Amino acid sequence: MSVAQLPTDDSGPEPKRPKMYPHSVLSFSKEDRIGTIQPHDDALVITLQIGGYNVKKVMLGDGSGAEIMYPDLYKGLKLRPEDLKPYSSPLMSFDGKIVMPKGQIRLLVQTGPEIMEVDFIVVDTYSPYTAIVARPWLHTLGVVASTLYQKVKFPSEGRVLKIQGCQATARECLVAAISHRPRADSSACVEESS
Repeated sequence: MSVAQLPTDDSGPEPKRPKMYPHSVLSFSKEDRIGTIQPHDDALVITLQIGGYNVKKVMLGDGSGAEIMYPDLYKGLKLRPEDLKPYSSPLMSFDGKIVMPKGQIRLLVQTGPEIMEVDFIVVDTYSPYTAIVARPWLHTLGVVASTLYQKVKFPSEGRVLKIQGCQATARECLVAAISHRPRADSSACVEESS
């Protein structure tokens, strides 16, 4: 078997090829549990850079199809009603009530070296979280998240980067959500026997 060498053309530099990175494997191991309280059933709550600010209490909602922003973040970013684009589809809040959004806004979200535009639906309802990032953000960034390991991992420039969740914040948010719930009258009546 012989191999023939192709003639070379010395007429100029070789065209640039896009950088190719080896396929990153996004997985979790026992080492990823280090620093977490086990066992637990905590939500995955992280800090993200949104609109140029480090924003705490961002819940990762991998079951949700929309990124949501709540009043504390809206006010903290000094956004105004005129900054919003119309958005008229109703949403359901944590307490099961229908909420009409105030509008939608596109903001830059930076995750490590990755910067992307994210459309947030702004709602004026109570939440212990400042925002929820969901499937659109997860899929665009290539994120794999684990509530068990309290981590988010994503590929970036041939490396696997991670964001650590904060269990203490997740638990604070849970307590705040439970404390905020209006008390419902019991539908079951218990009679005392005499």
